[in-house]
Amino acid sequence: MTNVLLTGASRGIGAAARSALSGSATVLGQATRDENGLIAADLDAPGAAAALWAETIERLGHVDVLINNAGVFEANPLDSADDEWLAGWERTMRINLTGAAQLCRLAVRHWQERGVGGRIVNVASRAAYRGDSPAHWHYAASKAGMVAMTKTIARAYAKDGILAFAICPGFTMTGMADDYLASRGGDKLLADIPLGRVAMPDEVGEMIRWLALDAPESMTGAVLDVNGASYVR
Repeated sequence: MTNVLLTGASRGIGAAARSALSGSATVLGQATRDENGLIAADLDAPGAAAALWAETIERLGHVDVLINNAGVFEANPLDSADDEWLAGWERTMRINLTGAAQLCRLAVRHWQERGVGGRIVNVASRAAYRGDSPAHWHYAASKAGMVAMTKTIARAYAKDGILAFAICPGFTMTGMADDYLASRGGDKLLADIPLGRVAMPDEVGEMIRWLALDAPESMTGAVLDVNGASYVR
């Protein structure tokens, strides 16, 4: 059975991915708080990513697939005090990008040491390409960084059988999207989605499952959009 480490597994896209993978893989999930069956790890804390990886190896023995889904979407208004704005920027980067980068590094080294291939699936956002609101510079930048990191990993380690993929969802019916839709005028935002609705978590979860287990090797480096044609590259 394939061993998977999935961050941000407690709700929304992460919970949907965990459900989609159940029965086909052994999934160890991470959440910020202690929840049944999940490892509690706050990726904003120093050393959290390394500790999470170590506990995963202790429990599973090895990891075949890493799925980086953990993230925050917190407003950071431009007119905030300088120190507050910088703190908001750095917190989002630590959770959305730096924690994912640390886990990717540990995964690549794990597979290299074992002489085997592996898969990484990074959950980014359409914001990586079209940007986001004036209060979310940091979020868009973190997701753009995740896409660039994914492509770099794919190019560097394909020869070793180490594959990397990214998904860029648009609005998805999760708690984060609900809050944003409400704050920005839901009907107006929905009008920007040709499909006429936001994505459902199980749709994104199925894409994660497919990339983690079934996508052909030649797709490594691919970035898949799941946004109802609201942004077409």
